[in-house]
This record gives sequence, structure tokens and C-alpha cells, in this order.
Amino acid sequence: MIRSELEDELTPFLQGAASASWSVRAASGRRLASAAELPGVSEVLHRLLLDGRDTFVTQETAEALLGRWDVLGLRLVLAALAGADDDAGDHLNAAITNVCRQSDEGVERLAALCSTLTSDEDDAVSGEARRILVPLR
Repeated sequence: MIRSELEDELTPFLQGAASASWSVRAASGRRLASAAELPGVSEVLHRLLLDGRDTFVTQETAEALLGRWDVLGLRLVLAALAGADDDAGDHLNAAITNVCRQSDEGVERLAALCSTLTSDEDDAVSGEARRILVPLR
């Protein structure tokens, strides 16, 4: 798909991220997670990860990002986790458990991604990566 076509496809989800409806925001988070590398999308995802109106949005967005199984997806979740209140933090941690800690292979993949992020330029991200990594070793 050509970049402009993808951006056109994402427009309703970018707009939906500000919806009053929790289900629309959650659907937006799930869809936008697959395009997190596009300019402007990561900022919208960060807002959805810290959704102050419904933790379902937080958890769905986090699970979709973690399901990418890449540094960017985990980095976005860890950045949100570093600044989350207790309630959002619980749901972000639950997403990590639901996606990454269901099998030995998942735990190994999580450990490898966290190892990479321990040297992230953002101290909050690297700190969260280290925190998660300690019990995995």
C-alpha cells in the first residue's frame, strides 16, 4: 500500500482516538498500533495508552502494541508506564502479562526486547525495561 493511501486509511482512526466512545477509542488504538512508526501516530497512541476515561482503551492499545513484538511497540508501552497513574499502570502491566508472559518463548522475547531498551536514551523507558528485566533473569 502506498504511504498516502495508508495515511488516508488511518484518518478515521486518528479522529476516533478523540471520540467520546470508549469502544471507538479502543478500536482506534488497536488499528493505529500497526502504524506506530508513522509521523504523529505515536503521539496519539501515547494518549490512548494513558486514556483517563477508560482503562479498557489503555489495555487494548497496549496489547496491540505489544503484539507487534518489536522495540517500538514495547518502547511506547514502557514510556506510558513510566508516567502512568496506579490504575493505568495496572492495566499496562496486565497487558504485558497477557501478551508477553504466556509462554517461555514470550518471556524470552520480552527479555530480549527489554535488554535492547535498557540503553534507551529516555531514562524512564530504560528504567522500566530494567524493572521488567530483573525478574526475567
